[in-house]
Amino acid sequence: MLTSGVDIDEAVGNLTALASVEGRLELVAQTKLGAQVLVDYAHTPDGLERSLQACRGFTPGRLILVFGCNGDRDAGKRAEMGRIAVESADFVIVTDGHPRSEDPAAIRGQVLEGAKGAIAVSPRAEAIRQALAQAQAGDTVLIAGFGHENFQVLKDKRVPYSDKATVQTILESERKRQ
Repeated sequence: MLTSGVDIDEAVGNLTALASVEGRLELVAQTKLGAQVLVDYAHTPDGLERSLQACRGFTPGRLILVFGCNGDRDAGKRAEMGRIAVESADFVIVTDGHPRSEDPAAIRGQVLEGAKGAIAVSPRAEAIRQALAQAQAGDTVLIAGFGHENFQVLKDKRVPYSDKATVQTILESERKRQ
């Protein structure tokens, strides 16, 4: 842009007009205590690592991760994703992705083989609730794996589900109780 004669201040000013991509490091809420809550589609080792690195760059507090691996996919990547998670985040909750025909507990167990110190929580909504409950000012909660998706694959069925809607429901419920 600069070589084409566009003024740098004008270019920077126009950046705020750019639309973000739904489900890609999408800021979906802020907790009452001031923690940021993001969803991201990262569901591969490389994608998860890059998302965590990006979050680390703007997180002065703890980086809390909720993620799960999918069933009927490359099981060999599960422990690797667990390792990436615990090396890059301060607290990790392993939960269910799209288990498909596999046993969700077995998938979580394979992830935990590489994720020493992480905890497993199922169902996914409860894992998110626990992550939000411990988030403080300056923390970031990253919920990875589903991003923009509005379903979860259980056996051979697509069940309506959204990480974004789950976060909003949990936070709204907490606001009403207080």
